[in-house]
Amino acid sequence: MANDTARALVVMSTGFHAREYVFRHCVVASTWAFEAQGPGSIPGGGATKLLSPTRWRSNEVAQPDKVAEQRSCSARQGGGAIRISPDPIFMSANAGSLSLSRLDYAIVLAAGEGTRMKSTTPKVLHSIAGASLLNHVLSAVEALAPAQVRVVVGAGRVEVETHLAKISPNAISVFQERRGGTGHAVQLALASADAKGTILIVAGDTPLLTSATLMQLVKAHNEGGYAATVLTAELPDPTGYGRIIRADNGDLLRIVEEQDASDVERDIEEINSGVYVFDLAKLTKAITQLSDSNAQGELYLTQVIEILRNAGERVVPILTPDFVEILGINDRVQLAECAAIMRDQINDSFMRAGVQMIDPTTTWIDTSVKIASDAVIYPGTAIAGKSVIGSGATIGPRTTLIDCEVAAGASVIESYCTGAIIGLDAKVGPFTFLRPGTELGTNTRAGAFVEMKNAKVGEGSKVPHLSYVGDATIGVGSNIGAATIFVNYDGVNKHHTTIGDHARIGSDTMLVAPIAIGDGAYTAAGSVITEDVPAGAIGVGRAKQRNVLGWVLRKRPGTKSADAAQSSAEKGKPTS
Repeated sequence: MANDTARALVVMSTGFHAREYVFRHCVVASTWAFEAQGPGSIPGGGATKLLSPTRWRSNEVAQPDKVAEQRSCSARQGGGAIRISPDPIFMSANAGSLSLSRLDYAIVLAAGEGTRMKSTTPKVLHSIAGASLLNHVLSAVEALAPAQVRVVVGAGRVEVETHLAKISPNAISVFQERRGGTGHAVQLALASADAKGTILIVAGDTPLLTSATLMQLVKAHNEGGYAATVLTAELPDPTGYGRIIRADNGDLLRIVEEQDASDVERDIEEINSGVYVFDLAKLTKAITQLSDSNAQGELYLTQVIEILRNAGERVVPILTPDFVEILGINDRVQLAECAAIMRDQINDSFMRAGVQMIDPTTTWIDTSVKIASDAVIYPGTAIAGKSVIGSGATIGPRTTLIDCEVAAGASVIESYCTGAIIGLDAKVGPFTFLRPGTELGTNTRAGAFVEMKNAKVGEGSKVPHLSYVGDATIGVGSNIGAATIFVNYDGVNKHHTTIGDHARIGSDTMLVAPIAIGDGAYTAAGSVITEDVPAGAIGVGRAKQRNVLGWVLRKRPGTKSADAAQSSAEKGKPTS
């Protein structure tokens, strides 16, 4: 493929708008190998060997006329292609009409072994951007509000069904005990289903599929009254995929697997994505006619296309310009590549909404995170779970936030925080560890090498450095000196410490809980405080110092310390 063609496809694949030509970071998944059947595969086919995807970064500018040319051209047999619009403005403006597309059933194929993942975790339960592969797919599918969702499970049944109950409790699990191909999986899923309506079939390990694309696919299918509609894509390198053979009017004649394709057919760049929409009554009839007379001895869903065509039914391929949507995952390399693509999509969305990211390629944000405009994210930052970041907050560099709330104007620098609430204009870090239950009020400070757990810190209070604060309540305007330890654990139970307003805790204080320090109270540096300190008092909990003169000369003779002491004595300084 010519370089300008490849570059145009890359621009489309990253989800950037056609009229925005400068792109920051692009990923070309040049070749993806697929298992013979199961989630992520091209049903009935698959690559005979695993080929590594390549990553391409460029600062070049893609010309708008080239992009438009590639979006309208067809490098495959036949013409008249129906295309899903890549324009995000079009998708947004038509969201209402797309949501009216009727979908009666959805089947998610999630029974694959995933042997190339080399993991005890079922493949569809591996995660990117804070959600499992299966969760990503179900989120896209359920946005279409199907009347019923059926998920075919097999490998790791108990784990997958347990996870499914959490993320999609209304979905119906269908067990495929013997993996007999995608056609067999669909046969099982169709059992007891009403033989009418529209049905969508997707693989459970294609996390980049979007609800907008699926909505348009179902809408086109319903409006056209087709027997089947197949989502297709053009790849820079289609090796390993089933090729789409079109009729002169653009309809789908057949899907040719690579091992069966002629040299001319291998030059076709349009491939089968494994995403289908069927007329349910026609699918139910055709699925009973599948044959396992193939090298694998399995039933493949692609055979249904040929059966429908032979019955005189119309089958239409619909092309998506964003080929990355259909990428499946079979190994950890592909998992990482899809994660990088999703990272770029998420970051692009936030930046367009007004979030500043100094280095998007080293910033990882889950799909469940919310960030307000004018927040600044520095390199090496990961924001996960249900974290919420307020306007004007500064996060990073090298910071991890998990399920945290960071209010407007706060800063979290080079720190690790989980389950914490960080108030307005609060300052955290560097090298701070905030654990669940930590709540920092307005204009508070948790400084260098501070660890907090289940601690509430009042407005304006500070824990500047080198301290542990666990199971505590600190009032407003108080200061906790360096190296203070809240001794909260007696070996069996945790105990609470209460610090009043405008208190001053001296450096190197041990506060042995349960204990209370009153408003305006002080503790002397180096104290071990075991009793309550009343308001306005100072607690002193250290033994009287005594000096044992001459101890070093007697107990450590011949050491450098002894030599220094002796030298000092000779200069007239007392040592005994």
